[in-house]
Amino acid sequence: MTGNKKFLYLFLEDMEHVLQHSRNLWEVVRNKSIFITGGTGFFGKWLLESFIYANKQLKLGASITVLTRDPSKFIKEFPLYERESTVEFISGDILTFNFPAKKFNYIIHAATTSSDANIYQKQPLLMLDTITKGTRRVLDFAKQQPPESFLFVSSGAVYGKQPSHITHIKETDSFFIDINDPGSAYAEGKRLAELCCSIYFKEYNLPVKIARCFAFVGPFLPLDKHFAIGNFILNALKGEDIVIKGDGTPHRSYLYSADLAIWLWTILLKGKKTFPYNVGSDQAITIKELAYLVAKVGHNHQRVIVSKQSPKLIFPERYTPSIERAVNDLDISQKIDLKESIRRTLYWHENIDKQKKSIN
Repeated sequence: MTGNKKFLYLFLEDMEHVLQHSRNLWEVVRNKSIFITGGTGFFGKWLLESFIYANKQLKLGASITVLTRDPSKFIKEFPLYERESTVEFISGDILTFNFPAKKFNYIIHAATTSSDANIYQKQPLLMLDTITKGTRRVLDFAKQQPPESFLFVSSGAVYGKQPSHITHIKETDSFFIDINDPGSAYAEGKRLAELCCSIYFKEYNLPVKIARCFAFVGPFLPLDKHFAIGNFILNALKGEDIVIKGDGTPHRSYLYSADLAIWLWTILLKGKKTFPYNVGSDQAITIKELAYLVAKVGHNHQRVIVSKQSPKLIFPERYTPSIERAVNDLDISQKIDLKESIRRTLYWHENIDKQKKSIN
């Protein structure tokens, strides 16, 4: 991997990629302050590191405040963040946090519980409350500011189950969600949270931007959760067989996390108010094809085992966005293809432990 000097916990090559494709955005952030929830999650770490890098390279004099339940736990795992004078961590739960007295120019609400599938199944009320009441809490805080821009990180789940005959979901689409199924708590929660955002825009003129996020790959993505690509990458790192629990026919698409950071910063700083943008790749791949691609990139010659056989007449499950709105309105697109995305993710995992030891 070229350009593999370390910057905090990501490689310089990725940070340069983000800055290269977002450089024209950052001037409005000069000497400004940002507040972010979910800043210690997968999305949040990428936003945090790319902010720190742009802030230093462009000498912006900006600052960022991160709300997290347990700052000390996060700092213990990632101690370099504590050395960043432009970064402040404050302790609080998204449902009850005390409003900081500081004035913030930009607010990003990225907190969610979607990284743990157990919450979907065992604690749907907690899932629903975290999304809906948590969003209301952040909106109430934002209303008191008010900020120049507010980004709500939503999900493609708001569309419901994508019909097999529709290859790409548009922002104007809406499909079936079973409101009597507790498993719908995440999707319905995100729908209601978006509605709250629109109401706050209408009643309080809060400048809300909405990013509907699909599937991603990259450093910091949990490998032991319910993300198929993460599970496959973990298999590759361990040299294990890649086992597909289903029949491998569902179609997915994956955007690399450095591109994700570019998209989210662009929507925050340039997006239209209450005008949702799909965030993801429109290049679909089946789960079976994905498994073979991970095995090929991993160079460990793993077998791919498909647990179930699909019927001859199969109507594939799909979850792939149309990104025409983002491409046409914001001039953003996928820059790093899936094969390279997997390679970078594998390389990062192979080197992160060495990197942490060298900087501690």
